[in-house]
Amino acid sequence: MSRIITEMIGGNESCAAGPMPMSYLTCLTYILGEWTGVEDIEDYLSYAVYLLWVLFPLVAVFLLPGVLVILFYTSILLLHIYKRKNELKEAYSNDFWDGAKQMLATLWDGHGRIWHGYELHGAENIPEGPGLVVFYHGATPADCVYFMARLLIQKKRYCHVVADHFVFRLPGFKILLDAHGVLHGPKEECVNALKKGSLIAIAPGGVREALFSDEMYTIIWGNRKGFAQVAIDAKVPIIPMFTQNVREGVRTLGGIKILRSLYERIRLPIVPVYGGFPVKLRTFIGEPIPYEPNVTAEELTAKVREIYIYIFKIFGIMIENTGILLSSHFSHGASYRSRWNHGRLWTCLSLNALKCFCFITRPCRCSRLFKVSTASYIALKNNLL
Repeated sequence: MSRIITEMIGGNESCAAGPMPMSYLTCLTYILGEWTGVEDIEDYLSYAVYLLWVLFPLVAVFLLPGVLVILFYTSILLLHIYKRKNELKEAYSNDFWDGAKQMLATLWDGHGRIWHGYELHGAENIPEGPGLVVFYHGATPADCVYFMARLLIQKKRYCHVVADHFVFRLPGFKILLDAHGVLHGPKEECVNALKKGSLIAIAPGGVREALFSDEMYTIIWGNRKGFAQVAIDAKVPIIPMFTQNVREGVRTLGGIKILRSLYERIRLPIVPVYGGFPVKLRTFIGEPIPYEPNVTAEELTAKVREIYIYIFKIFGIMIENTGILLSSHFSHGASYRSRWNHGRLWTCLSLNALKCFCFITRPCRCSRLFKVSTASYIALKNNLL
């Protein structure tokens, strides 16, 4: 190839020589045209550049969620390094993984601060003793990981989490799950952990809510009330938790009916996700719902559901225009505004690029965004915390 180019350059003299010198790009285009024998190759190259420019946002929104996968496997790699380095100290340590937990908390908290300006409000509502944190499941569990990291850094308190069965089958994840004491989910295991004084987080909607909820923040709990029974059996309070904009950072194509049917058949999360937008994330911890011996699991589930309906009513002002976005998200400094403007640009570009897919899901709702006013934020902070 290099010989052919050299011969062509040699046969046509230097691109910069002669009475009309050419730019390097023009020269390269000329050489490419001579080599391929295609006439008017400049038009084809211009069309290719145009397609790249149009499709880049579409490609980007499907690749950005991969950052979370990279972070998870980076955490796994760091755990393997930590384990090899500290194997000899295991017999002299109260908890072999203490240092690793702090290290990974710093990693994830740094990502949350930089990319989402992550904030945690109401951490003082978490009791000193055991408790069951109930949260709405976004398209990814990133907000829960940020919460666990910030809680460990600020309060030196660790929160265990209940994960779906498929997570325990992911390649390489065993060491990560062991280090963080992730629970498989049987009711007895959760009750025993709570009776030992642990703090546990659980999303009643689970993977189904993560994949098939939408920008309307639809609660998909079905008839699940096991979390309430766990709290009653362990005699611990339930602590409601919600992360503002958790559905705006990453979204799914869960509106495609065939994907829902396929999930119900094989129970694997094969629904495509897109996004990774740098939107503002705020996690709110509500006041605990105390244990009451005379309350049934059905009544406790209904009470928790009502709390979330109230939260969504405060935050749930929907708009149709994708150009009118959360101007109040970053009201705390120029850096936040700059981050939101960047996120707004990506949101608009990606949603415009995805319009061709809207006929598959819900045309009338594919462009809706979640709007939160400053008044709504203050109302939630004053009434929920």
